[in-house]
Amino acid sequence: MKILVAVDGSKSSLNAVKYAAKLAVALRTKDRITLVNVHDDHGLRHAQKIVGKAEVDDYLRAVSDADLKSARKYLDKEGLLHDAIIKQGHVAQEVVKTANSGKFDLVVIGSKGRSGLADLLMGSVSQRVVSAAKPPVVVVK
Repeated sequence: MKILVAVDGSKSSLNAVKYAAKLAVALRTKDRITLVNVHDDHGLRHAQKIVGKAEVDDYLRAVSDADLKSARKYLDKEGLLHDAIIKQGHVAQEVVKTANSGKFDLVVIGSKGRSGLADLLMGSVSQRVVSAAKPPVVVVK
C-alpha cells in the first residue's frame, strides 16, 4: 500500500505520520511511506527579485528539511522505509497533484497545520485535499 503523508512540521502532521506508520505496520506493507512538504512561495516572489531565486529556493529547502526532521526521525526509529517530496506552490493544490499523480492508495493529513485558524474544525488545506484528491484521505487530529 502506497501511503502519502502531508507534513508541515506541526503536531497534527506528526500525528498523521504516526498514524500512517501504524497502518503500514498493521498492513505489513513493503512500500515506502512518502512524505510531502509544500511551501507557498507566492509571498517570496518579491524577495526573489532582490536576493535571487537560488537564495529563496535554498531558504525554502532549509525550512522544508526542518519541517520533515521529526517525521523522518520517527519513521527511522520505527524502521519504516520512507522518502520525501519537497514542492513549492499552493499547498493544497500541490498535495492533491502529488496524490493524484503518484498512484498512492491513501493520503494521510493532519486536521490542522500551521494556519492558525483555531475556530475551524478542519484546516483549509486538509479540507481542500479531502475534496479534491482521488485516493481516499484520512484526516488525523
